[in-house]
Amino acid sequence: MIEAILYDRLSGQKVQCRICQRRCIIQEGERGYCRTRENHKGKLFTKTYGLISSLMISPIEKKPVYHFFPGSEWLSLGSFGCNFRCPGCQNWDIAHSKVTEEIKQARFIAPDELIQIALKNCCFGISWTYNEPTLWLEYTLEGAKLAKKNSLYTNYVTNGFITAEALDKIGPYLDVFRVDLKGFSELSYQGIANVNDFSGILETIKRAKRKWKMHVEIVTNVIPGFNDDEDDLRKMAAWICQELGKDTPWHVTRFFPHLNLSHIPPTPVKTLQSIQRIGLKQGLRYVYLGNVFGGEEENTLCPECGTTVIVRNGLQAREIHLKEGKCEFCGGSIAGSF
Repeated sequence: MIEAILYDRLSGQKVQCRICQRRCIIQEGERGYCRTRENHKGKLFTKTYGLISSLMISPIEKKPVYHFFPGSEWLSLGSFGCNFRCPGCQNWDIAHSKVTEEIKQARFIAPDELIQIALKNCCFGISWTYNEPTLWLEYTLEGAKLAKKNSLYTNYVTNGFITAEALDKIGPYLDVFRVDLKGFSELSYQGIANVNDFSGILETIKRAKRKWKMHVEIVTNVIPGFNDDEDDLRKMAAWICQELGKDTPWHVTRFFPHLNLSHIPPTPVKTLQSIQRIGLKQGLRYVYLGNVFGGEEENTLCPECGTTVIVRNGLQAREIHLKEGKCEFCGGSIAGSF
């Protein structure tokens, strides 16, 4: 076990974790909500440092991230546990893990070995994903520092529930913040994530963008009956445009029945198309449909001339018509890093 880097020691051998916004107060011998951090004799330890549940090389589009060096290959990895309990989680077997028996079978990869794997396989960067990377802060921080020294880019695929002080630890070494914005009402967040107040998530996203200059892309998985209210989504789109900028990509993805939401039908494509129109009407320039393959809604259009400059299919960039970040057809600028 590795001692946590952000916690307070309280009376009676209790501790308070400061990694995520739940800020769990943990009794001696017990774990927090995420199950990855344990109070041992009045000190807080992480149980998952360097323990890998999933590891693969995949294109940046699978995060999904569309405006940060499209077509690049990334070493993607995750561990166990989560500070949410989303009822339709696609990675529930690792994210909802009790972090007990599973970690006995997990592979350990030290941060320096992680860098060597990425370099050996000609990866463009490292992406911490599959489960919530916030809970892996000690490990990802070491890995991100080494990545920067070796000219590798870094990415968090996150729910945004990290504390400001934890974000400020990793902020200088993190390039991309691909964050889920699961809804835009207390009711949505209560039903999806067991979170009563999502305002802290909004502040985190702004902090990543403004203070640390990270490349930010937003994903909203639209679940019928949970977060598909058009007024809420209109407010969300307006917030993204006003607070993060009109060039911030917004991925509106299709829900498929899974786990405790197996009784809910897939999100109608027409619903997603309607939300895309809402986003564009609110001023966003790049609104994409996710989990709907083969349609034009996953392509990037030049906002100046309307020509398709990036053709995607199956979460891969098939054609890129850009030159130094500009449209090959009209010379208009495309937001992002290319």
